[in-house]
Amino acid sequence: MVDRQAENLRLVCFELRGQELALPIGDVRETLPVQPVTRVFLTPPSLAGVFSLRGEIVPVVDLGVLLGLPRTEIGEDSRIVVVEHASGTAGIIVDRLRDLRTLDAPLDAPPANIAHHVAALLQGVAATSSGTVRVLDAHAVLTCESLKLLADPTDEGRPA
Repeated sequence: MVDRQAENLRLVCFELRGQELALPIGDVRETLPVQPVTRVFLTPPSLAGVFSLRGEIVPVVDLGVLLGLPRTEIGEDSRIVVVEHASGTAGIIVDRLRDLRTLDAPLDAPPANIAHHVAALLQGVAATSSGTVRVLDAHAVLTCESLKLLADPTDEGRPA
């Protein structure tokens, strides 16, 4: 089980389909305007493609699709949040950046009415003056079932 302690948890907040989500600042390498993304043949729908970040090829996750929503439409305010975690590096497409926040209370568990596959991607939720913030678990996002081959590109576990 994920430790939901949030004593002074610093978050990078962003918006997706009108909902506020966040990642711990320690998991965010940088945020960028949307770069040209190259779609890769025979990859999961939640993988928007790849882009070059100063010579490093970085996969880009469409967080909307990962959460069971339609593909994210790229707009003027859209950004790529580059996540770096022990389990890998990836860009996440979001509708727009919000702000940096510091939470001084522990996170609550995701509500029971959230779909299991979505709740599995969350560290928890926090009620703030501007509404509920859903805090993503970077490791869970980067290693979720639909992106498993990106996390472990060896042939082990692939269907024959």
